[in-house]
Amino acid sequence: MSGRVQLMWDEAVTGYDFGRDHPMDPVRLALTRSLVGALGLDREVEVVAAKAAGESTLRLVHREDYIGAVRAASADPAAADQSYGLGTTDDPAFAGMHEVSALIAGQSVGAAEAVWRGDASHAVNFAGGLHHAMPGAASGFCVYNDAALAIARLLELGAERVAYVDVDVHHGDGVQAAFWEDPRVLTVSLHEHPRTLFPQTGWPEETGAAGAEGGAVNVALPAGTGDAGWLRAFHSVVPELIADFRPQVLVTQHGADTHFEDPLAHLAVSLDAQRAVQVACHELAHAYADGRWVALGGGGYAVVEVVPRSWTHLVGIAAGRPVEPTTMIPEGWRQEVYARTRQPAPRRMTDGRWPVSWAAWDEGYDPADRLDQAILATRRAAFPLRGLLA
Repeated sequence: MSGRVQLMWDEAVTGYDFGRDHPMDPVRLALTRSLVGALGLDREVEVVAAKAAGESTLRLVHREDYIGAVRAASADPAAADQSYGLGTTDDPAFAGMHEVSALIAGQSVGAAEAVWRGDASHAVNFAGGLHHAMPGAASGFCVYNDAALAIARLLELGAERVAYVDVDVHHGDGVQAAFWEDPRVLTVSLHEHPRTLFPQTGWPEETGAAGAEGGAVNVALPAGTGDAGWLRAFHSVVPELIADFRPQVLVTQHGADTHFEDPLAHLAVSLDAQRAVQVACHELAHAYADGRWVALGGGGYAVVEVVPRSWTHLVGIAAGRPVEPTTMIPEGWRQEVYARTRQPAPRRMTDGRWPVSWAAWDEGYDPADRLDQAILATRRAAFPLRGLLA
């Protein structure tokens, strides 16, 4: 396998734009790419622009009638069919929507192909991670589910075991739905509890269909969970599952909306804890998946303060040149941020919480702690289905 690392990037992905007042501001993508360059990380990777996903690729996950509805709404946004989730408050239709959504999907599919064929050891598409899109509907700011499409392409190419780990604050419902009946895919999602956040799914009891029992694992975290709890939950569930499943490829989704400054959710995670989980995913890929790692972006609506720093850390980790949290951010990038957004930019690549720490699961369970209750609920629901001790 090549030691090369690919960063999937085409400037046109910034055309994924639901409009001026929508939380999914594409400036977060442009600023991330710019910060990657400002820190010299683009010299450590091969920057690749893959082609847009074609009709046959999209149909690996999405229904033909839905793709047709997206095409129609893309050509005439005023005629968007809301029965497909298009033209709604969450997913407004816009001209060119099909083309740019297919382009983002193509970057994730291209990343998966490169890693499977050995052209790259790791590949990153921070424009991807649009995990809510369903086979027949747009949902939660997501039109085409690039994460599910990347996994489907891996299966098409011959992969027999693919693990998907989603640490976005929202449940990875679309990816779970796509592979609910497929024992070749293990989906693991850590997210804010469905009682308090969209999409109101991702309960511990959601464990997969008959014949694929234990193929879906969900950790529903209490609102307000911070660094120590979030990291305890991750390390109490994910490594054991990955070690048991031993995927041929690890696909991870790194939504930055777990952050305490994110306006759309209620966790209290820092940039430094997000970086720690990125490091852990990288290590899991090397330990159990022969280094094959596809890393995607996702949600994240603190578009200046959080998203560019979080995903730049992700690129650095994948590239084998992790950015030290104490690194000062180049002044040129900070000036660009102000020119684009009229917002002040962060000064360092840390929230000042590095190094982060957590208590391991085997150090004891507190039955009165809501976070420990959530971890145990997941382990009891899913682990025995995989032959593991709860």
